[in-house]
Amino acid sequence: MNESRVDFLYLSEQDMIDAGVKDMKGCVDAIEEMFRLMKMGDYRMGGANGNSHGCMVSFPEHPAFPNMPKDGPDRRFMAMPAYLGGEFDMAGMKWYGSNVENRKKGLPRSILMLTLNDKDTGAPLAYMSANILSAYRTGAVPGVGFKHFARKDAKVVGIIGPGVMSKTAFAAAMAVRPTIDTLKIKGSSMTSPSAQKFADFVRKEYPQVTNISIVATEEEAVRDADIVEIATSSPTGDPSTYPYIAEEWIKPGAVIACPAAARFDDDFILNRARTVTDNIMLYEAWADEMPYPAYETIPIPAVHAMDLIHDGKMTRGDIDDLGDILVGNIPEHRKEDEIVIYSVGGMPTEDVAWGTVVYRNALKKGIGTRLNLWDTPDLA
Repeated sequence: MNESRVDFLYLSEQDMIDAGVKDMKGCVDAIEEMFRLMKMGDYRMGGANGNSHGCMVSFPEHPAFPNMPKDGPDRRFMAMPAYLGGEFDMAGMKWYGSNVENRKKGLPRSILMLTLNDKDTGAPLAYMSANILSAYRTGAVPGVGFKHFARKDAKVVGIIGPGVMSKTAFAAAMAVRPTIDTLKIKGSSMTSPSAQKFADFVRKEYPQVTNISIVATEEEAVRDADIVEIATSSPTGDPSTYPYIAEEWIKPGAVIACPAAARFDDDFILNRARTVTDNIMLYEAWADEMPYPAYETIPIPAVHAMDLIHDGKMTRGDIDDLGDILVGNIPEHRKEDEIVIYSVGGMPTEDVAWGTVVYRNALKKGIGTRLNLWDTPDLA
């Protein structure tokens, strides 16, 4: 047996689909287990604190060199490494390049790949298409929150920003709350193609959702909703431009998932809302890495909570961490009809978790292409 030979499995997007990457219920289960492991400490991400979202390459507005890319909306490259223990016991890294101009070429804004590596040798085990994987793990994170915070008989969902993130978050909501029968969609306008496309998707995939409407305002989307997903493509820098949600619009007992820009009144945040994070240490890392106020750079509500802590208006104890709920350190609900603002930051451990499950499914089913790195390394 040649122990120095290294092969790895290449999984195309279709291979990933065939291996079950669109199994949202399974994805929610995997992400929930990931959060338990993270609360136990059985993980590592990048940075000195082990909780960094990733390392990003950005570009100048006016490059000095003719071939260097220049800054633009979502114009960046990012490496997101992680190790996740427990039943996953896997190291990996998601790499992506992002450019809004891709749309003009018929490409997604971001093109993503995930590498899984042997935790001991570092040798590649798999190299896989990660656009669908990333979208589903992104939706599964709100899904874990919906599973634990939403009313058991939840019926109404409000979507603000009907893009890919909201599509998979809605799929996760349906996976954990099959009682849902009503959907309200707020796009950029009443005639927004994305809003209509979202409605058509739901009609096709979830015929049990019999009441679907496209609404004109955030208020209409939020009122009477048991579950709200806010995922707009908002420019950062000026929080006054972030989507605003008034307390009076929100149904008692509602959960509001915020994987992107969202704004609430400070009095509501400080005195009546329940702030929950997917991983509080991620937000603490952002607070360390970004200039104050970090909310101007990263528009997620829990980042604003970190700024409020900086200002002495809030304490860390005022924020609940999802992992503490999953391992039983704190109750699932602190009071009846509480309103939960659930911040979703996104972490490479999520990609490693769901990527590992899909990779192992592919191995069992004989899916993918086996590629050889070397028989014997030339520089050993």
